[in-house]
Amino acid sequence: MKYSIFVTLLVLTSLMAVQCTEQNSGQENEMELTQEEILNESEEAFDQRMEWWRDATFGMFIHWGPYAVPAGVYNGKNIEGIGEWIMDRAEIPVEEYEQYARQFNPVKYDAEEWVKTAKDAGMKYIIITSKHHDGFGLWDSEVSDYDAVDFAAIQKDLLAELKKACEKHDMKLGFYYSIMDWHHPNAQAPHYPDYNTDEKENPNFDQYVENYLKPQVRELVNKFDPAVLWFDGEWIPEWTHDHGVEMYTMLRQMKPDLIINNRVDVGRQGMQGMNKEGGQFVGDFGTPEQEILESTSDFDWEACMTMNDTWGYKKNDDNWKSAETLIHNLVDVAAKGGNYLLNVGPTAEGLIPQASVERLAAMGDWMAVNGEAIYETERLQSGFKEGESIRYTKKKGQPVYYGFYLEQPGEAINFSSLQPDENSEVHLLGYDKPLEWKFSEDNGLIVHVPEEARNSSAFGPAWTFKVRGSEISR
Repeated sequence: MKYSIFVTLLVLTSLMAVQCTEQNSGQENEMELTQEEILNESEEAFDQRMEWWRDATFGMFIHWGPYAVPAGVYNGKNIEGIGEWIMDRAEIPVEEYEQYARQFNPVKYDAEEWVKTAKDAGMKYIIITSKHHDGFGLWDSEVSDYDAVDFAAIQKDLLAELKKACEKHDMKLGFYYSIMDWHHPNAQAPHYPDYNTDEKENPNFDQYVENYLKPQVRELVNKFDPAVLWFDGEWIPEWTHDHGVEMYTMLRQMKPDLIINNRVDVGRQGMQGMNKEGGQFVGDFGTPEQEILESTSDFDWEACMTMNDTWGYKKNDDNWKSAETLIHNLVDVAAKGGNYLLNVGPTAEGLIPQASVERLAAMGDWMAVNGEAIYETERLQSGFKEGESIRYTKKKGQPVYYGFYLEQPGEAINFSSLQPDENSEVHLLGYDKPLEWKFSEDNGLIVHVPEEARNSSAFGPAWTFKVRGSEISR
């Protein structure tokens, strides 16, 4: 009897000790990251937080939602502009647009197939639209019933399935979330559906932020533990710098290693995507949209781009970029020290369009051979390019350099920025024999390309040469 009482007391004491430890730990975590500490993060801490993202270089963007149901057509007419904006462009009333959400039934959605498609293409992370401007959520939100489980025909948590597949295949997962919301009454400004004006703001917007936007974003972090939060729609007049700072601080306190784009704040300069000079804006990386920076930047950046002309699925958009163009874009971005976030817009059935699949497969074939020149690399100090045909990267922390040649090579290529180590070998990635080369102070490195290599399509559309040595400033 006494022994039983002793054991019971011991167990209760242990539970109380654990509970106190958890509470103290929670208090310590809250104390560890104050707003001041978050906004004044050391360069070392920032570099550590951004390391995996910088090393990854290549990711998949996914725009998916009820807009895939009309697929760019409303009342029998092709609607101009990008597919996910059809509610705005066609001025579809909320109640009518909701019928597309009701019909959203992607029964062919295979999250694991999506992740495998991204992984086979050489992508290291995925960013998907948890909620776009139309306000519809792809997960089972406790904050709203306007989501895939409670409102749509599919009645499934689509993000939960993707999260599970990403974990299985070691793929980082992040979420796009729209600050702008055409569905929520407290977010709809009097100038709806055209948000590109500076008309009077919605006086109830802060209620939307506190009672809807913040709770949904917290829900995404708590439920799915994303690696990245990718905001958009911040250009509406209701969203302010103070909103951005509050959101950024809240999220970093919840998840200190979370990476957040610059669209959480109001500093972005249009489609060019980088922050205005002179302002103190929060956000970890710039977001050039449908373009690549002309040069390099000391601020991290990620070029988000489509394969055709739209983000969300639009059945009549067949203006597809070639695999060659997409690979050249990836090389150009990597050489300039950025990331490349390439978009797919799945159908309402849940299928990635075949044209996208084919191009991703071609990129994957190229990356299987040349990926070492893309991942875990950095830009050269002497310059990222020579002319229009040559780009450079350097292996992070190693004296290993890569020269990309973006055209069909001739008998020899001149890389004037590279000097190989004495008695070292120069290689063409994918070719099993070392190449002949010579170096002079006047001309730099001249590499001879064997006929069998230069006439083979196996190495294009970007031939990658690997050199151990140093760079030369000219």
